[in-house]
Amino acid sequence: MTTPPHLLLVDDDERLRKAAVKVLTAEGYQVTGAALGAEALERLTDPDLALVISDLRLPDLDGLALLKKARELLPDVEVVMITGHGSVEQAVEAMRCGAYDFIQKPLDSAALLKTVSKALEKQRLLSENRRLRRQLNQRRGVEALLGDSPAMQSVKALIRQIAPTEVNVLIQGESGTGKEVAADALHSLSDRRQRPLVKISCAAIPETLLESELFGHERGAFTGAAAAKPGKFELAEGGTLLLDEIAEMSPQLQAKLLRVLQDGRFQRLGGTREIQGNVRLLCATHADLPNAIAAGTFRHDLYYRINTVQLVLPPLRERRDDIGLLAGNFLGRFAASMGKPVCAIAPHAMEQLLAHTWPGNVRELEHVIQRAVALVEGGTITSFGFAPEVPGGGVGHGPGLSDHAGISIPLGTTLDDAMQRLVQATVDRCAGNKLKAARLLGIAPRTMYRHFSNPEK
Repeated sequence: MTTPPHLLLVDDDERLRKAAVKVLTAEGYQVTGAALGAEALERLTDPDLALVISDLRLPDLDGLALLKKARELLPDVEVVMITGHGSVEQAVEAMRCGAYDFIQKPLDSAALLKTVSKALEKQRLLSENRRLRRQLNQRRGVEALLGDSPAMQSVKALIRQIAPTEVNVLIQGESGTGKEVAADALHSLSDRRQRPLVKISCAAIPETLLESELFGHERGAFTGAAAAKPGKFELAEGGTLLLDEIAEMSPQLQAKLLRVLQDGRFQRLGGTREIQGNVRLLCATHADLPNAIAAGTFRHDLYYRINTVQLVLPPLRERRDDIGLLAGNFLGRFAASMGKPVCAIAPHAMEQLLAHTWPGNVRELEHVIQRAVALVEGGTITSFGFAPEVPGGGVGHGPGLSDHAGISIPLGTTLDDAMQRLVQATVDRCAGNKLKAARLLGIAPRTMYRHFSNPEK
């Protein structure tokens, strides 16, 4: 049975108050009467209160003050003001301050009931709108991580648990597993969702510019800095900052980031003024950070600072139960965007998807479906084509070379020399295209260029 709306009626005129309470109670409302503003303020602690009906003039409190206090304590409550002759201007002012409407004395029962009904309907619509927004945020949150496998259910449960907190999160997983989508979910389910989610890839920006991108710079801080510019930390104020591919950040910049995380303060490049930041930090990487720490390329103290909670996204090969769901979702999306009547995947074609190793994970599956929709004639996909894998492919690897040529590395070769030979051979096979070679090897372009700029490599 639905609980009737709870109303608070405030008026020092006892006869008017009792008559109004009687009319509203007969209509099925739960009504509490109050003669003074102080008594009404005590009633504003009731979270179930739906509507306040108050006289503009009370012996101990101005009606506008009661209105403002009601809106402060119960932002969802609606307020209707009662006004006497000659107080219409005050009533209009009350509406500017957030009152739903006003009714004039002497009270007419029909007008009172009509105004109350409309005010409660507005509150109901606003409440329904908020509920739908919460559902939409939920959809944009964990539901954007498609998958019902046990592995994905565990990921979604952890996201729901940690999203409302302020802890730093390290999101790990192979390339293409959806680390950025997980970051979106953490932000959209957090208390910071009304503030910005700012993303920056530490691998996509040259090392010399990354510090400026993160912390901003003042005019004249370096050649070309014609004007002051805020950094990502400032742009994310009150919200969330995602540092993608954080393993590619230089040790020097890691030290500066650590200082910011310790006290929340930073300075723009070339500046002297300290800026106090309020940002929740999310970091993502497909790299093995403990190995990077052992190799001396990642600070262990920064690792512990960013790794308050670790969220690991499973590779697609470990959640094959989700392949059908993912493929169906991508099929519907690309068929709609291309305006093609493709609506099904043939059983033997689905077997191809289930048998594939998916070195590129969900991103590879998305591209495979997109290519199939673009090329298919008719309403059913009957087969899929897969790009050849990189020999010895693993984390971060994408489409491979045109053949499966390999290189020979004698036993006793140092790891650095072996890596240099593999990098050089891949660049040669890509006709000198270092960006393509970096993509094939699953490393950042900056890491690739570092191999060729360091004469000791």
